[in-house]
Parts: sequence; C-alpha cells; structure tokens
Amino acid sequence: MSTRKLKPSGEGWVQLIAGIGFIVLLIVINIVDPTFYPTMWHLATSGSMEEIAEYIQGFGPMAMVVSMVLDIFVNAVGFLPSIFISTANGLVFGMWPGIIISWLAETIGVVISFYIMRYFLRDAADKLISKSSTLMKVDDFSGNNGFVVMLFARSLPYFPSGVITALGAISKIKPRDYILANLIGKFPSTALEVAIGTDIVNFQENMGRLGIIVVVAGTVYFILWKVYKRYMDKRNAEQEHDPNA
Repeated sequence: MSTRKLKPSGEGWVQLIAGIGFIVLLIVINIVDPTFYPTMWHLATSGSMEEIAEYIQGFGPMAMVVSMVLDIFVNAVGFLPSIFISTANGLVFGMWPGIIISWLAETIGVVISFYIMRYFLRDAADKLISKSSTLMKVDDFSGNNGFVVMLFARSLPYFPSGVITALGAISKIKPRDYILANLIGKFPSTALEVAIGTDIVNFQENMGRLGIIVVVAGTVYFILWKVYKRYMDKRNAEQEHDPNA
C-alpha cells in the first residue's frame, strides 16, 4: 500500500499566505473594474462567438492582451467553457494567430488551476483517496504514468478541461510533467477547436476544408488511441510483474 508524505512544517503557512494573496487579488480586480466578473461570466457562457469577437475587437491595439487575459481567466476557473473564446480568437486574429494565442492562454490557465487545486484542495482529496483502495490505485497509476496519461487527455478536443485538471491535481504527477504534458497536448486540441469553430461560423466559405479537417483529425486520433492503449497495456503488464516498475 502506498504511503503519503507529510507536508513540510512551513507549507501550511505558504498555502495560507498564497490563499490570502489570491483573495486580495480577486477583490482588487473587482474594485478596479466592478464589471469584470459579470462580463467574463456572460461572455464565457453566452455561446456567441460573434459577441465575444466584437468585445475583443473593441479594445483595438490591446485586443490580443485582453483576449489572452480572458482565456486565461476562464481556464483558471476550470468549470467555464473556453471553446467560444478560442473560436473568437480565430475569427478576430486569423486562424494561426488565433491558435497560438488560445494555446498559450489555455495552457497558462490550466497550470494556474492545477496549482490552486493541488495546494488548496489537496487535503480533502487525500482524505478521500486514502479511504478508497480503488482511488489509491488510480493515484499511484497517475504518478507512474502521469505524463503520458495527461498528454493524451489534453490532446482530446472538447473534453471538459476542469475534469482533467482536477484529476491531475489529486494525482501524484509532478508539476514539471503536468506543465510539459499540457504545453504539448494542448496544441493539437486547441488547434482543432479553433479551426473547426472558425469554419463552422464561416460554414459556406470553408465547407470543404471543414470536412477534410474532421476526417483527418478523426483518423489521427483513432491511430493515437491505438498507440496509447498499446502503451498502457504494456505498462500494466510490466507493473504486474514488477510493482516497483
């Protein structure tokens, strides 16, 4: 059975100070701009790419910065959909600039969310995991194979981002592996979301390209799934023979 390490004596104070700092930051944002949170909520849940694109364009030269802040915020929160913002980025800045902006912003956002969940909600997760032998196995599994599992999970487009972040936060995956897996895995998923979303909005103009993207992406992900499944079957077989593998 796995044993869980005790926290360093000063870690509780670090968490407390960081938590207070985070709350202060949220309050300061609300004082500086009382409309920020209602606006972010409305844009993230409206489902209107055109409205989001218009909002972003309204900032002129600062549009790219505002778009990144908006996308980072939505991904850091974890339970708000970012697909609409990613699509709007493609509409406002063009396909490839929109992909790059969304990829970087989403990666930064899920990393922030990971640290918040791991260092402020980990205690509750630890207690839950320790009471379940099944979850203990999942926790160990995610530690031994965390990079590959996270890389594959993040490469899946349209999968709930907050769920993946939460599983990563309660697992034993190293922050370095989590960040790298997200940086790599987020690119294909974000690229597909931006490309497909943009072509759906401009369906009449890009109907042929949209069809090609869907077929090619489906084929590639089917192959990746086969490779991933083979890898995990091999790892499971190795662990059965050697628990320390």
